[in-house]
Amino acid sequence: MASKGARATAGKVSKKGVAPKAKAAPKVEAKPAPKPAAPKASAKSKGVLAKAAATAPKIVAKPKTKPAKKAPAPPAPKPAPKVAKAPKSAPVRASAPKAEKKAPANAVAAKKAAAPKAEAPKAAPKKAPKAAKSKTASAPGADETSGLDVGDSVPDVELVDQDGNAFSLGSLRGQSYVLYFYPKDDTPGCTREACGFRDDIGKFEGANVRVVGVSPDKPESHVRFRDKYGLPFTLLSDVEKTAANAFGVWVKKQNYGREYMGIQRSTFLVDESGKVKKIWRNVKVDGHSQAVLDAAS
Repeated sequence: MASKGARATAGKVSKKGVAPKAKAAPKVEAKPAPKPAAPKASAKSKGVLAKAAATAPKIVAKPKTKPAKKAPAPPAPKPAPKVAKAPKSAPVRASAPKAEKKAPANAVAAKKAAAPKAEAPKAAPKKAPKAAKSKTASAPGADETSGLDVGDSVPDVELVDQDGNAFSLGSLRGQSYVLYFYPKDDTPGCTREACGFRDDIGKFEGANVRVVGVSPDKPESHVRFRDKYGLPFTLLSDVEKTAANAFGVWVKKQNYGREYMGIQRSTFLVDESGKVKKIWRNVKVDGHSQAVLDAAS
């Protein structure tokens, strides 16, 4: 049914007799609804997000590890050997026993352990021993710091001669004399030494020098020794080693690794005042009488 406006328009007739056409209504196109815009993040919030992203720990996937193989169990230790108990009657030593050295691990170590260590040479003493002043040799183990030295006075020691008579060394003052110490009567070395002084006794008497021998033997031994070899001089018996200790000739000696105390074969040349003029220690008997005679002349 046409509206009133349309009917009024249709009833009108143009001057030309044709009614004008009605204008068509414009088409209205439906526009799509605009999408809501995402809210813009402020500069402050951007900085917070960036800082959080920088400081956030990175999660790194750990590689899968293979399970470790179990180590084989060590062998069980062997039981320690039982130590036998010492018998009750065994004496207990005061000092603890020294620990034994471990055996070397190999042959090279064994050779090193067996090889003796070379000792560094000892420095020579600054002062020469007293015996060196008189140019005499000393026996191994002799105490060179004891006894008499050149220039010392002979002590007034009283001994017994071969006949059992008392004899004082002080009685020899006023004349030069040779006092020689020897280990034992009627032994090879002592016999050769005594016979050497016997053969040169005339020369010693010509130089006004008396010869006296001393050993630890008893007077009876001296008598047998004198008579057997025709010794023309006095032999003194020093059983208590009184003179031997005073002159420093009773010393420690060695023979085939054995240590013992004994007489160091020595000779002392004494002048008229009773002072030692020259000393021979560790005497070599061959030619010794002539050497003493040369020094006494």
